[in-house]
Amino acid sequence: MPAAYLPIIYVRGFAGGTRGIDDAVDDPFYGFNAGSTHIRVGSGGTPRFYQFESPLLRLMMDHGYRLEVKGSQSQVLATAQENELDPRTIWIYRFYDASADTFGVEPVPYDIERAAQGLRDYIQLVLAKTRDADQVYLVAHSMGGLVCRSAIQRYMHDLGPTTPEPRQASDVPPPFPVSKVVTYATPHGGIDIELGGPIGDWFIDVFGPGGSDIFTERRMREYLMPEGMEDWVPKDGTWDPRLPYASPLPGERYLSLVGTNPDDYGVAAGWSSRAVGVKSDGLVQIRNAYVKGSNRAYVHRSHSGRYGIVNSEEAYQNLRRFLFGNLKVTMGLTGLDLRRSDGTVWQADVALAIRGLSVLLHHQSTAHHCPVMLDDEAAKLDTADSPVPLITTFLLPLDPGLPRRYAFSLRVLGIRETKDFFLFGSHLEQIADWEDSLVVDVVTGDEGLVKLARWQWNSTLAGPIAEAKELSGELAWAPANDHTDEAPSWVATIPVPATAAAILGQGTKISMGVAAWR
Repeated sequence: MPAAYLPIIYVRGFAGGTRGIDDAVDDPFYGFNAGSTHIRVGSGGTPRFYQFESPLLRLMMDHGYRLEVKGSQSQVLATAQENELDPRTIWIYRFYDASADTFGVEPVPYDIERAAQGLRDYIQLVLAKTRDADQVYLVAHSMGGLVCRSAIQRYMHDLGPTTPEPRQASDVPPPFPVSKVVTYATPHGGIDIELGGPIGDWFIDVFGPGGSDIFTERRMREYLMPEGMEDWVPKDGTWDPRLPYASPLPGERYLSLVGTNPDDYGVAAGWSSRAVGVKSDGLVQIRNAYVKGSNRAYVHRSHSGRYGIVNSEEAYQNLRRFLFGNLKVTMGLTGLDLRRSDGTVWQADVALAIRGLSVLLHHQSTAHHCPVMLDDEAAKLDTADSPVPLITTFLLPLDPGLPRRYAFSLRVLGIRETKDFFLFGSHLEQIADWEDSLVVDVVTGDEGLVKLARWQWNSTLAGPIAEAKELSGELAWAPANDHTDEAPSWVATIPVPATAAAILGQGTKISMGVAAWR
């Protein structure tokens, strides 16, 4: 299945007051061209040189995207004929220009609803001038993700059927003008100020320094809900801005990139990383940084700056796989038996690596304040046979017959808890009760689907993972419950080692699902 190369529209994040807006509009590409030369590796977190060219250049080099500028992208769109432009193009939605005071005209105060309406019109203009494309990809940083969601949920809901509840993928009649949305560090659940509690929330809501009141629940309800559909908001106070209410685009079509490094944002942003706490990227709390029902990738990057999430290899590798991948892979744990009478709380650290790639695609850990809470996730399952989700990723089309090696790291930790207090004398701090890495080799056929997959636990391999020859186990695939000829999907299971089964339950297995992804 070939990749669908659709126009990409980038929507930048919050710029603050006039000075920040002026700085933003001075950049021809609103920051999407920002690269980096530092990466946190080595002993003691010592920064080392690592060149990441920027998402803009990498999309051009890796996937053949083009920039149509010629003095102004707006001029290109205004003068192009219908269906003239190449679909493999990148467009920068410059919604802040009207609010700058550097163009010799009276600036217009920034308004997120106006930006969202403008994005709706911009999408239609790009599609009108582009050949062989009836959809676009949206890529957004921070507040830009809320602009995208406002455009989709409030101003484009009439382009597809909507219901009060979040939509399912099967409910969306193609083609909705937006195919997929990638958000970097977007406060989908708002921004909570932990210093001062309600006082901090009241200050932002009332005074809104630099327009930051847009991150409060009151304002989010105003620009995320369609006009005339206010009655759809739950009356019991359970409205959650992370849920795509009344959206013609389901959560599955979103990729939420979640940053987990608050420290490196504090250097540039001062008070914010202290105000929002350690479970954040320095500005957005981890719990608020995703659309519910979306695909998620956790990376140890800060909100912006030298070690920011937009100018990172980790986020780019997830972005390109989500946009252009042809297979969606999910991994989870089935058969868990975590019932204990001693108050043990079970957590899991997970990480995903690919041979030849210099970064982790996904990393959730207790050290970064975002482990998988196994007890909580197990309690949410629809059925006892449903897997506890651990990771979701996407595979790029591979050369037929060429194996690609993946390593999935899993650490399980148990801490005894009594009356909301951890009993530290009953465990060894940061030492996992069990840990291992599952190594998987994937081979695809001419049709782009998985032809062969072999596996082996690292604890049974002799020598380095990267050098191991043929792995000992072969996955036996079976059609998944939702398998159809139009949307094929398969599932396979891998037994955990006996040392893990003694902790997680004798019937525990790794569940791996593979589905066609377009």
